[in-house]
Amino acid sequence: MKKTMLLLGALMLSAAAGYAQESRQDVSIMATAPFAPEIHGNSVQKNTTTTLGFVASYRYMLTPRSALELNYGYAQNTQKYIVFGKNAGGIHTLQQEISAAYVYNLTFKNFSPFAEVGVGTMIFSPIKDAGTFRLDAQRNTAIGGLFGAGVSYEISPSFDIRAEYRGFVAKTPDFGLPGDIFKTNRYQIVSTPSIGVAYHF
Repeated sequence: MKKTMLLLGALMLSAAAGYAQESRQDVSIMATAPFAPEIHGNSVQKNTTTTLGFVASYRYMLTPRSALELNYGYAQNTQKYIVFGKNAGGIHTLQQEISAAYVYNLTFKNFSPFAEVGVGTMIFSPIKDAGTFRLDAQRNTAIGGLFGAGVSYEISPSFDIRAEYRGFVAKTPDFGLPGDIFKTNRYQIVSTPSIGVAYHF
């Protein structure tokens, strides 16, 4: 009886140690180059400049294949508008993403392809400087959907290189200007190709 109890105790300790060493969480930081398509609507044309930014993520593994993820994205760009065929100027914009997603991944040796889908908000905040033509522009907060796919490559038990394409669907910002002069009544996909490093713990 004593030997059986000692054996069961040893097995439980081994299982607990293995569980403690299992990586169920990771954080990542990735460089991004967000861009958006040319949008036409309501006699308004909008173009967005492409600049560099970053996205930081926290991922918690529910099972070996399923995870929940929280994201924060940051970039600056200029939203340029043409109204009735005439240049109406641009808005230098701080663009931020706050989102949550479900992630499904597979593992093939050191490679882990994954796909994700979720919801969040895209915040467009005018920066009041020389790059902003209309200083009365107001912040826009757009609720939308996130989708994406990518692959991770394990370089050690704690680190991997992660690359992905992320898309965020949300209403095109109009910055609340008088007369709705920048309102397109259209949705856009903000595309965010990303590459960076993840740390598992």
